[in-house]
Amino acid sequence: MKFILLIALLSSSLFSQTVKDIANIIGIRDNQLIGYGMVVGLAGTGDKSKFTMQSLQNLLRNSYIKIPAGSINSKNIAAVMVTAELPPFSRQGDKIKVKVSTIGDAKSIDYGELLITQLKGVDGKVYALAQGTIVANEKNKTSGFIYDGATVENEVDFNLAKEKSITLSLERSSAKHAFLIQKKINDRFNDKLAMAIDTRTIDVIKPTNMSTVEFISIIENLPLDDAFKKKIIIDMNRETIIAGADIQISPVTIARDNFTLRIKQKNVPNNMWQDAQLNPGVDIGDDVKIGDKPTVDINNALINTKELPTVSDLVRSMKIMNLTMAEIIDTLKMIKDMGAIDVEFEIRG
Repeated sequence: MKFILLIALLSSSLFSQTVKDIANIIGIRDNQLIGYGMVVGLAGTGDKSKFTMQSLQNLLRNSYIKIPAGSINSKNIAAVMVTAELPPFSRQGDKIKVKVSTIGDAKSIDYGELLITQLKGVDGKVYALAQGTIVANEKNKTSGFIYDGATVENEVDFNLAKEKSITLSLERSSAKHAFLIQKKINDRFNDKLAMAIDTRTIDVIKPTNMSTVEFISIIENLPLDDAFKKKIIIDMNRETIIAGADIQISPVTIARDNFTLRIKQKNVPNNMWQDAQLNPGVDIGDDVKIGDKPTVDINNALINTKELPTVSDLVRSMKIMNLTMAEIIDTLKMIKDMGAIDVEFEIRG
């Protein structure tokens, strides 16, 4: 029996992009941290590599316990690399998430205990200390996370309040976009505060009658034209996809191992569809079938839309078909590679 699922696309507000979606403020950014640590408490899923045994020997030596490395024979420990991102303006005592990955032949670090680990920046300075119980990734037990697993010990020296100007850096070089942002800022303040110094960089002078934070808030939230490329945010940790409701997908067909995706739109006179939308009782003809409307078709499960299907339509239909998040993400990437959507992907680990 052919299973057909119909979902009407309700009217939705469009999500316009702002300056912060395509530009960063130089000096305000995350900083990468890294450290080498030990995980203990593993139920026989650790590793026996030489550097792991040597690390344990050094750890015990610091506790005034002397033992030859060759006499250590345990698979309840693992050597790991610990990484984290230090957000801008982090203060002492703040908590940040850390990622933990094995560097030996451990089978799993799930629910292992990370011993206190120094996290350093590229300057060699310790900025945070990490420790806690690891929650491994569902599909890869040799890496995992500790939410709020590190405590900030040192701060990045950057005094925003004293700044007399800010510099915007576009994610991609574009003379058109640099000029448009310059014009948007100058029109908003009715003054020539912004100047594009090249195709990617815009200098902006702060007015004397407002704080730097207020000034940045206004700049970052200035709406931009639709000409700017839209963005799809994929959060791998939470397995979520964030996309504006107006990102349309052009007709495309993708055949995968366990399903086939078809996004199609047959030619129907525009005036007929307009009459049908304005006057629901208008008959547009008996020969118009479900496939004559814009549709998302995944193995005969259809979602009809009044316009071209959007990313939100597609994701909704794929979830209804009980496809995994990995399959959904891979499919979106394939659609982008085929040129059916013109967006930027932001992958969050």
